[in-house]
Amino acid sequence: MPRTPSLSSGSSCRSFTHFIQESELRLVKFLPEILALQKDLVKQFQNTAEIKDCSIREFLREPHSGVMRDLLERRVNVFLSVWNKLRRSLDTNGEIKLPKSYCDAELSLDSRLEVLLPRRHGLGLCSTALASYLIGLHNDFVYSVIRDTKEDDRYQVSPLEVANLHLISYEVERDLIPLILSNCQYSMEKGGETLQDFDLERIQQQVISKFLQGKPLIRLEGIPTLVYRHDRNNEQLFSELRNKLEQSTLPSSVMNMISGELQSYSDVCDALSVTEITLHFLAMAGENADMPLTEYIEQVLQMGDQTNPHVLQALRRCQLRHSIALWQLLCAHKSEQLLRLGRDPFADVSRDYKEELTPELVKLLHTFLVHSSLETFLQELHEMIILKLRRVQAVEEFNPAWSLKESLSAYLDAKDSEFAAEVEDTFPDDILLSHAACTWKAAAIFKREHRGS
Repeated sequence: MPRTPSLSSGSSCRSFTHFIQESELRLVKFLPEILALQKDLVKQFQNTAEIKDCSIREFLREPHSGVMRDLLERRVNVFLSVWNKLRRSLDTNGEIKLPKSYCDAELSLDSRLEVLLPRRHGLGLCSTALASYLIGLHNDFVYSVIRDTKEDDRYQVSPLEVANLHLISYEVERDLIPLILSNCQYSMEKGGETLQDFDLERIQQQVISKFLQGKPLIRLEGIPTLVYRHDRNNEQLFSELRNKLEQSTLPSSVMNMISGELQSYSDVCDALSVTEITLHFLAMAGENADMPLTEYIEQVLQMGDQTNPHVLQALRRCQLRHSIALWQLLCAHKSEQLLRLGRDPFADVSRDYKEELTPELVKLLHTFLVHSSLETFLQELHEMIILKLRRVQAVEEFNPAWSLKESLSAYLDAKDSEFAAEVEDTFPDDILLSHAACTWKAAAIFKREHRGS
């Protein structure tokens, strides 16, 4: 049997040895298909208010033109195949750290559509991480060529410009094996044993010139990213708005009226949508804080004809000084409606904050809720979950093992909220930040059952 010498003889061959052992690099050629899929999905779903809650299979069954359907199916299958081959590496070596549960199982057409939608948090992080990992693989080998050849004029392309000609692409059987065999000489030893002698330096030169040389670096900036309206940095938005005009809390009577009049999920979504648009314009241009909100919507934004009349009627007692408080109320009210419909209002919050409450903790929570400002608690905890715990790096900043009482009271203190003292004095010590989502859900259910709202 022929004896094959080691290919690691000499430091000059290290990059080539890495190359032929790196089966993952073969998957880089699928990057254009994956980026094209991401770009199409971003175009379709950008600026929508809701995460589309369906499986990939259900999405593909929706009406698409014949050509578009075939293209989508092909690109989706490429994405799933590449993810399943790389998921272990993404778990351990990826630059973007994914929650461990995301990489545990293979993806299929029955997986949630959200895994395909490139985002900065939630399941959409899977799509972003996959594109980032493939770009990193490509760039690592391009850098190795730069080091070996001392090239210093390497050009760069953005992800949106990536085409097949830019990428390291090869097939082992078609490209590498013939190249290696063409640089192999055989000799016979005594006893009839055949020796193979590889010209490693020549092989490396040919591999570099044929597959690696002249390839650009790919910038990480510019990976298609889907931004739902609620993904925007509302903390920064609120800060800019407060600098433009004074903000106040909503009177309880107005909150009760709005909640009573906006009973359907669609009405709440319509009201929240127009409120978010208002917030963005106010943060940029400012306005008289005492102006009625409906007057601003109808006369300044010229959106009266586009806004549900029932929603305008429900918001008639709000002024622009109530804009942030109204957003807080409507966000929490929307999540209450989702919960009532059997859906998870925190679908894109890490599981680290979704630990179930024990029966003992539920009793302690109910005792607190009976004596607390329930509506204020629901709104403030909901806001903290939405603004703080839904972020990509939330677990690094907010340890799930921390006390929920201390975390929420600190959040409220930073807002100069009077409710901070009530939380600090009476909220149960044993409920943790890991219980945050389930605590809010339990409080919302408690409100519904005891107040009939």
